[in-house]
Amino acid sequence: MFIDQVNIHVKSGKGGDGMVHFRREKFVPLGGPDGGDGGKGGDVIFEVKATLNTLSAFRQNEKFAAQPGKGGGGSQMTGRGGEDLIIPVPPGTVIYDAETGALLGDLTDPGQRLMVCKGGRGGKGNQHYATSRNQAPRMAERGEPHEEKLLRLELKLIADIGIIGLPNAGKSTLLSVLTNAKPKIGDYPFTTLEPNLGVANIDDVTTVVMADIPGLIEGAHEGAGLGHDFLRHIQRTRVLIHMIDGLSEDPLADFSQINSELSLFDTKLGNKPQIVVLNKIDQPEVQERLKEIKASFKKKKVDLITASAMARTNTRDILVSAYKLLQEIPAEELKEESLPVYKPDVDPNLFEIHREDGDKWRVSGVAIERAAKMTYWEHDGSVRRFQKLMTKLGVDKALIQAGVKEGDTVFVGDFELEWQE
Repeated sequence: MFIDQVNIHVKSGKGGDGMVHFRREKFVPLGGPDGGDGGKGGDVIFEVKATLNTLSAFRQNEKFAAQPGKGGGGSQMTGRGGEDLIIPVPPGTVIYDAETGALLGDLTDPGQRLMVCKGGRGGKGNQHYATSRNQAPRMAERGEPHEEKLLRLELKLIADIGIIGLPNAGKSTLLSVLTNAKPKIGDYPFTTLEPNLGVANIDDVTTVVMADIPGLIEGAHEGAGLGHDFLRHIQRTRVLIHMIDGLSEDPLADFSQINSELSLFDTKLGNKPQIVVLNKIDQPEVQERLKEIKASFKKKKVDLITASAMARTNTRDILVSAYKLLQEIPAEELKEESLPVYKPDVDPNLFEIHREDGDKWRVSGVAIERAAKMTYWEHDGSVRRFQKLMTKLGVDKALIQAGVKEGDTVFVGDFELEWQE
């Protein structure tokens, strides 16, 4: 089954916890702190795999999680880092944040990678906190929390030439004649329910990739018929072969209708160069009206190629004309939409303070909540370190200005603290 849009949940690995440990050997007095650091959690990375052409692999598996880092050990042993999770996707995959709609990356080239969730940093062991004044620190860091996101993956087929037109115009037949593709062909509308790709040979060394886009109808830009689920596949093509059904009551109206739907969906689609083909000229009814149809298109200054995909009449001319037009168009430079380097969504040092039920306050912010999760609350040294961080970020000052009083409850993430002057 052809799948071109999925929603998945991804989660990076949590960092391993740092360790509070002291060296203890029989003949080594005052061994000192030697708690090791935790290992880094695994990243979640998408990678383009050229052999894939659908997102069907995500149909059965919608949740992906990278490995967490291991905790540190004694003797300054660092925990093992979690393995990165590499998720293969086909060329043409566009990745969005499903909750915000933000574009995260546009993956087109084989081997291209995109990190979407960064693994948590391993927590520091107590070996890092020893000083001349505090030679036995009972403090360490827990591992940095994981990141998780709900993503929407969309596949836009990458083809040199796209074949478009109303249902039953002969698009699949033309594709089967010009390429090695074997699409479903029938004498009824909407025979094709999913895009088909094929490779056409121009000569012994030159080939082009062609895509048969399922039939479009009026209102397709709003989702009517097969709708925008397949309109987006046309965005990747550089040249369009517009198939017109010669048996239609008004071929020129059909031509205008499809072009309107393209422009309404994406203004750039309406400007893509087209080879316009009047199909089914082998039928007597078309032959009787052929002169009239050509005249109507000529008035609109539209060059028309007459052909019969079923009888293979002038089909080679269609391919050659499309290829010549393709050669005249420079390859579009893809926008730098992918993010090869991880970037945080917001400034981590920003925070907000909200008052809840009189004597209760809630502090929310990336850095402060992350610090709370990385704190060993059972160790006094770790608690003092968290208090210093609140002062450094300006949380203490902001709470005082907001009116916090002795004994009030302050929530930071899932943790409940009592305010003391």
